[in-house]
Amino acid sequence: MDSYDAVVYDLDGTLVQLTVDWKETAEQIKPIIRQYGGDTDADDALDFLPIVDEIGATKEIEPHLASAERDGARRSERLPVMDELVESTVPVSICSLNCEAACRDALDAHSISKDVGAIVGRDSVTERKPHPEPLLAAVNKLGATPERTLFVGDSDSDEITARRAGTAFRRVP
Repeated sequence: MDSYDAVVYDLDGTLVQLTVDWKETAEQIKPIIRQYGGDTDADDALDFLPIVDEIGATKEIEPHLASAERDGARRSERLPVMDELVESTVPVSICSLNCEAACRDALDAHSISKDVGAIVGRDSVTERKPHPEPLLAAVNKLGATPERTLFVGDSDSDEITARRAGTAFRRVP
């Protein structure tokens, strides 16, 4: 990692495993989505994000998602990649599909907030992953450039985000 000027990490599934029952959260928000005329076939609350945007229900849904994420962040399981972040010799930041407050809660729960230079959650910028905006914001907050930054994540969406933003990418198991 010393060959990069900065490293940006995804949060859930990369640094920690949030303890969120996404199916239960989905059941809680389905009535709101139905009220707006949206399709409620998904079983995972995060799968509803595009629908929520489309029907204009973000203000009503976001508090439910954020609450579930924040609770899960406080009880999250630390994953081995977190040791890498703590030992990093270059500036690091977080770019997550989770809300910024949940990211902060997870970092606080594992006492590593001081090791992170910036946090960009889904509510920190206008777009969310796999759009490059959140990753570019995380890179910019570190004063780095995309071509000299590594993005570490666990999903296809993370890989697409890195490609679109022009950063290197490493997938964790």
